[in-house]
Amino acid sequence: MYKKLNSVIIKHPKDAFISQEHLGNEWKRFNYINEPDFIKAQHEYEQFLSIVKEHVDLIEYLPSSDRVGLDSLYAHDPVKFTKNGAIILKSGKTLRQPEAEVYKEFLQEKQIPIVGELTGEAVADGGDLVWLDDRTLLIGRGYRTNDEAILQIKEMVKDIVDEVIVVQLPHDQGENECLHLMSIISIVDEDLAVVNSRLMPVFLRQLLIKRGYQLIEVSEEEYLTLGCNVLALAPRVCMLVSGNPVTKQQLIDAGATVYEYEGNEISYLGTGGPTCLTCPVVRS
Repeated sequence: MYKKLNSVIIKHPKDAFISQEHLGNEWKRFNYINEPDFIKAQHEYEQFLSIVKEHVDLIEYLPSSDRVGLDSLYAHDPVKFTKNGAIILKSGKTLRQPEAEVYKEFLQEKQIPIVGELTGEAVADGGDLVWLDDRTLLIGRGYRTNDEAILQIKEMVKDIVDEVIVVQLPHDQGENECLHLMSIISIVDEDLAVVNSRLMPVFLRQLLIKRGYQLIEVSEEEYLTLGCNVLALAPRVCMLVSGNPVTKQQLIDAGATVYEYEGNEISYLGTGGPTCLTCPVVRS
């Protein structure tokens, strides 16, 4: 989650949001906080993209598709990468489920390996899967990821993972709101994580401390403005949405380099920060 980001998959808002008219018709259905501004969203994304380009060698762009909706902007969730290739997921948000097939076709076209895909009643979002280290996978069990998905994922990763740890997620604001495991923890280095401890199970917090993590606690105010959603571009080099000054300062005090981007239209309104906007393919 924190090593040097070499290759990433993203989707530009012009290909996800399509037009202002399309946004006007769809934002309520996708449960956005308000209607994003199409032009502002593109400007914000270019700022975000300029930071990514500074640090990432290979950037792949998901294409526009009439089979998917606004949330396809958040390229992280339909797949999760292992060291052997991608696991194709199926979102717990029904409106997002068509993204998996489109993503699969994209990966096949790019000749990016696929190690498996969820079947049957299994549902999971990439935001619920967190690599604690190369051999330990955390899976959040909540409204977006169910028990059947956890069983299938465990089977897919059994040869490359020593331990899968299931983290029970809270109800919090309800099943219509997006709460992922990555909503409450962002790993920034091997011993540094940004967290919301109030929503974190006691065992997980204790596990992180036992493993030597310094925990940067996000305030309730900055949690709501996605302060807990921090993308590591390299160890202790990271990006977050602007407007979270306390979290930013704590990261700087911990020795991190912090980049910011304006993200009202592309992040806040759709509840998806920089980790959601990016699907890491290769880290080294």
